[in-house]
Parts: sequence; C-alpha cells; structure tokens
Amino acid sequence: MKAYSWIALKALIILTILTGIIYPFLITGIAWVFFKHQSQGSLIISENKIIGSELIGQKFDSAAYFWSRPSAIDYNPLPSGGSNLGPTSDKLKKLAADRIASFKQENFLSEDESVPAEMVFSSASGLDPHISRQAAILQVDRICKVRNFTTTEKENLIYLIDKQTEKPQLLIFGEERINILLLNLELEKMR
Repeated sequence: MKAYSWIALKALIILTILTGIIYPFLITGIAWVFFKHQSQGSLIISENKIIGSELIGQKFDSAAYFWSRPSAIDYNPLPSGGSNLGPTSDKLKKLAADRIASFKQENFLSEDESVPAEMVFSSASGLDPHISRQAAILQVDRICKVRNFTTTEKENLIYLIDKQTEKPQLLIFGEERINILLLNLELEKMR
C-alpha cells in the first residue's frame, strides 16, 4: 500500500507540473505569437483608449447609431447569460411583441415587414456583438434621417454595411453577420 501511495504522489506531482504549469504556459505562448490580438481580448483601441472588444456586444441607444441585439443582462459581461424564458412564456411573448412594435416604429417599417429574430430575442450569452445584414439594412432609414444624410451618403452607408458584413466561418458555418461596434465606429468616420 505504501508503494502505491508513493507512485500516486509522483504521478500527481508530474501531472500537476505538466498540466498545471507547462501546458498553460505553452498554449499562452503560442497564442501570443500566432494570435496576439485575440489572446489580448480582441480589444478595440482608439486614441490610446480601450473602447470595447470585438467579442462583447455593447448597448447603443441613440437613434444615430445601429442598434445591437437585445441583452437579457444589459450587456454586463460578468453575469453572462440569457433570460431562460421558454416559448410558452407569456412574459417572453409580451416582450417579443413590444420589441417588434418598437423596432418597426423607430425604423419606419410597415406592419407587414418582418423584424429579424436577433432584434427581438436576446442571445444565450446576452453579449452577442453581431446582427444580420438584414437587421442593419432595416435601420438605415432611421440613421439617415437622424444624421440628415443625403442620398449619396445613404448609398455610402449601405456600401459600408456590405463592406463590414462578415462571411460565415470557413464559408459554411453560421450566417453572414455584422459586428455592431465596428460598424458604428466606421459610421462615425462618415462625417
């Protein structure tokens, strides 16, 4: 029994050193060399100030900006999570109806136009930084009106949306999407 205890202790020490020290430092080093931007949180820096991360959604309330997907946690990354409301929830049905009506009214949409699901329902994490191209296009008229854009500037805004649209990962996984923070930063450069 004593010999087995010594063997188990040696295995514990060796595995702790390998998996608790060497492996994390090796992976961190590889990340720093090959994926420096991502390993530092994909931070967006402007004028030596961190303004956000490409990976975490932010709240945009102003009518002059593209709006993000709703968040059940008000975009707070610490308690990341969804609302846990199911399809039979009356609260979810009312919330969805309110969001649809508000989105249509604020963006001058007709009653028969559909609102993309990501503008109605929050993501599972509550921090999704992306919306679809369609959701961005539906917000163009509101932004142009608030910013007093000309027809040419409106066309440039649509071109900007197309330019900022990310393709599915490896061209097959997921859907086309737009990072709202990056899109709004480019929107600010238009004037």
